[in-house]
Amino acid sequence: MQKRQLGTGDLDVSALGLGCMGLSYGYGPATDPREGVRLIRAAVERGVTLFDTAEAYGPFLNEELVGEALAPVRDEVVIATKFGFVGGVYRQGEDSRPERIRAVAEASLQRLRTDRIDLFYQHRVDVNVPIEEVAGTVRDLIREGKVKHFGMSEAGVETIRRAHAVQPVAALQSEYSLWWREPEKEVLPALEELGIGFVPFSPLGRGFLTGTIDETTTLDPTDFRNNLPRFSPEARKANQALVAVLGGIAAARGATPAQIALAWLLGKKPWIVPIPGTTKLHRLEENLGAVDVALTADDLREIEAAVSTVEVQGARYPEELQRRVGR
Repeated sequence: MQKRQLGTGDLDVSALGLGCMGLSYGYGPATDPREGVRLIRAAVERGVTLFDTAEAYGPFLNEELVGEALAPVRDEVVIATKFGFVGGVYRQGEDSRPERIRAVAEASLQRLRTDRIDLFYQHRVDVNVPIEEVAGTVRDLIREGKVKHFGMSEAGVETIRRAHAVQPVAALQSEYSLWWREPEKEVLPALEELGIGFVPFSPLGRGFLTGTIDETTTLDPTDFRNNLPRFSPEARKANQALVAVLGGIAAARGATPAQIALAWLLGKKPWIVPIPGTTKLHRLEENLGAVDVALTADDLREIEAAVSTVEVQGARYPEELQRRVGR
C-alpha cells in the first residue's frame, strides 16, 4: 500500500483509508459487530492504516467497534475521530465549547481503547464558539499528549485560516467526488497554500458511483440517503447518465467505476487521502485496487471532460444540513 502525508507534520497514512461509519450507522441496520471487526482487520492486513470514526456514529457504537478491532494493532494504525455535536447527536446541533471538546476526548479515548487520538476533527463548525477557542483547546490536548493532530470537517476557507493560525490543521475532511466537485473552487487551493491534507468522504458518491444503485433500488427505511434530494428516484434516474459515462471510461481501462472514481481523486493531489466505506470484503478489495490504477494528467482531464457533459440532478443535502457546511 502506498503512503501519503497529511499536513506538514508526521501524519503518514495509507493512500486510501477506511471510513467506518457505515458499519454502525447511516446506511441501514448496523453490521454485526463481529463482522465489522473482521472487515476492519482485513483492511489492516491489506495495508490500510487510516481509520475514520466519530462519537456521532451510532452514536458511540462505531468508536467502540473501531477500538475493539484495532486494539491488537494500535501502534500500527492512525485513528481519526470527531467532536462537535450536543451529546454526540447531530440532530441536536453543534457544541464545540472547550469543556465539551475535553469531555468528548476523554470518552473517545475510553471507547477506542487507546491513550491518544491520532487525528481529532471538529465535525462541524459551531458558530457560537470562536474557532480560535476550538483550535486552542485541541492545541492544549495535543500538548497533554491526548491528541496528536487537529482536523476540521466541512469548514469554510476563512474559518480554516483562523484555526490554522492557532493550531496547525493537519487535515480537512469534506465530501469530494466526481459528482461533487465544489471543493475545487476555493478549498483545495487554500489547503495547498497552507500545507493541509484533504480527506474526501463519500468519494464514491455515497455508493452511487459504483453503478449498483438506480431508480428502482429500495433503500432501507433507516438509510439516511432517503432524505437526500440527490437520492430521490427521479434524481437517481437522471444521474444514471453519469454512471454510464464513468462505466465506459472504466471498461476502457480494465477497471471498475469505483476504481476509476477513487483513482481520479488520488491523481488530483498527492495530499488527498479518500476514505471509502464498505461493509463487504469484496468491495474493500475492489476499492483498494484503485491504488494500482495509474492515471496521467491527460487521463484526469479526459475523465473530467467526459463527466462534465452530465449535469448532476438533486441537491447534495436538504437545506437544514447544507446550512452547516462551509461556515
